[in-house]
Amino acid sequence: MTVFYFIKTEKSDNINNVMESYKLPLRPANAEFTEKKSRFIAHITPVSSEEEALAFLRSIRDKHREATHNVYAYRIKHNNICRYSDDGEPSGTAGMPLLEAFSRQDIYDFCCVATRYFGGILLGAGGLVRAYARCGTIALDASGVGSMREITMCLTTLPYSLYENMKRLLKTCGADNIIEDFGAEVLLKFSIPSEELAALQNNVTELTAGKVQICVEGTRMTSCLIS
Repeated sequence: MTVFYFIKTEKSDNINNVMESYKLPLRPANAEFTEKKSRFIAHITPVSSEEEALAFLRSIRDKHREATHNVYAYRIKHNNICRYSDDGEPSGTAGMPLLEAFSRQDIYDFCCVATRYFGGILLGAGGLVRAYARCGTIALDASGVGSMREITMCLTTLPYSLYENMKRLLKTCGADNIIEDFGAEVLLKFSIPSEELAALQNNVTELTAGKVQICVEGTRMTSCLIS
């Protein structure tokens, strides 16, 4: 199920230069719990740049100006950016545990802010570590986890005699968004996971004895549900 966001399109004839897939949160979400009268609110959103992460952080700080702490962590695949802050909590008890809830699962392209309203009872270092780690866990559970992968947009023309066989082949290779145009020949437009493109081209060559070629129109990155 394709769900959102960050799309990059470009012309490319290099079928071997496939961008690496990675995991990320699916959607903006929040969740909360209370620990010894302290209220913890975990906010998360997908981001594709540090500017987006900082804008999200500012929006949460503005919304929760009366909070005791707005601890945050973000990690961005492009340029391998990773930042976190304890925001006044004892060093090492907040930002790092929050970040590690995501890094343990190798999650990228997120910004998570853990808002705390102090309830009057000290949690201690261990209690804080557990609470902020829990913030990361429940935020990710609320958002869901997706896989960002590269999709290649393709087109091909073929005689009617090969149409049914080609449709079966495209289905086997995971092709999606298939558009058909029936003229003197059949025109097919479709998208396919980029890592499947080389195999598809080899199978098409074998199926059609080299008479049909797959033309690449471009690529995009898209997020798909995995959990």
